[in-house]
Amino acid sequence: MSSRSLAATDDTPQQQPQPQQRHTPLWRNRDFLLIIGGQMVSEAGTQVSHLAFPLLMLLLTNSPSQAGLMGALRAVPYVALALPAGALVDRWNRRVVMVVCDTGRALCLGSVAVALALHTLVPGQLYVIALIEGSLGVVVELAYVSCLPRVVPTAQFSQATAVESTLNGAASLAGPPLGGLLYAINSALPFITDAVSYAVSVVAMLCVRTPLQVARSAPREPMTREIRTGLVWLWRQPAIRMLALLSGLLNVVAPEASALLVIVLAQRQHASSAVIGLIFAGIGIGYIVGSLLTEVLRRRFAFRKIMAGTGWLFVLFWCAFALGVNNLVLLAVVSLLFAITDPIYDITQFSYRMVLIPDALQGRVNSAYRVIARATPPLGLALMGILLQHTSALTTIALLSVFPLTMAILATTSRAIRSAPK
Repeated sequence: MSSRSLAATDDTPQQQPQPQQRHTPLWRNRDFLLIIGGQMVSEAGTQVSHLAFPLLMLLLTNSPSQAGLMGALRAVPYVALALPAGALVDRWNRRVVMVVCDTGRALCLGSVAVALALHTLVPGQLYVIALIEGSLGVVVELAYVSCLPRVVPTAQFSQATAVESTLNGAASLAGPPLGGLLYAINSALPFITDAVSYAVSVVAMLCVRTPLQVARSAPREPMTREIRTGLVWLWRQPAIRMLALLSGLLNVVAPEASALLVIVLAQRQHASSAVIGLIFAGIGIGYIVGSLLTEVLRRRFAFRKIMAGTGWLFVLFWCAFALGVNNLVLLAVVSLLFAITDPIYDITQFSYRMVLIPDALQGRVNSAYRVIARATPPLGLALMGILLQHTSALTTIALLSVFPLTMAILATTSRAIRSAPK
């Protein structure tokens, strides 16, 4: 697909982004509701298949290391493709990008259901699907976060981020138990559901009216130079640069690797797919609670204190997973507490950096940020799978605790975080 075909006439010149929506409540902001609603449905579908993917791989291979490798392949594109994808998102029509990529993701998930129906599914297909879907997901995510500042005024951005996280938490609440139930009925149903959710997201994006990027008046530079511009901008922002490093350390264990840990620990205690789904529903509740708490905490505590506080909570709750090695109830409780902490950290750092990034650089700077922050989930998943297969769960938790511990120390001592501007 050429950049000419994607650079559609959607880029209406607009010097002041969405001034007519500056005082409009979010619940009356039509385009925000469409974008956020489509993404919530898509996230719910993702949560349904997110549980089914490792269950299916474990069924086919009985190997935690292969389940971890599949998850790693799903995350590898965040490193390999993020920089060029960010530059292309800033060049192309963001609406068209999201429609094309979500259509591709729907076809990928549908192919798994077809292979299951024909009894031809093999682990290799799951590896390929994980890689393709992860690649398309990188582009969709960069386009999506770049679109939000176009439909939400700066003054409402933190609130909008909290709303998004709450809705995603609700999707996480409904998705896993539904995924476990559907998988128990028929292993193809979770993948059909996820494919349909991507189709819903496509329809929602087609209904958005607001131009999703400002007109690009400057002539386009070579892509390598555009990528360098995003990298240089990020490097010259000490606080945002440090946030990328903190997120990279945290992402070794959360959320993908911790999800695999919960699934394997629960299966070793002979939990059914439905019970595992209920544990993940508790994680969804945690995301909702954490999202609702974030605005309250942001009003009472400085940015630096939230970063340091959540860092040490991650250390505490990660180590507490040891309590759930032989106890399903404690495993569910610790998963809930870990999930509450996640959106408090994530909403705070995300809303902080997004209001600082110029619209023309949204794709490139966010992709540069993700190269640092998302380079580590493949490592975490691979390590998690290998360690769980060849060592004990307690040893796995102890060895991987070095990453959240380092993150907490840096969040507490970093001058860039302690002196971050309001």
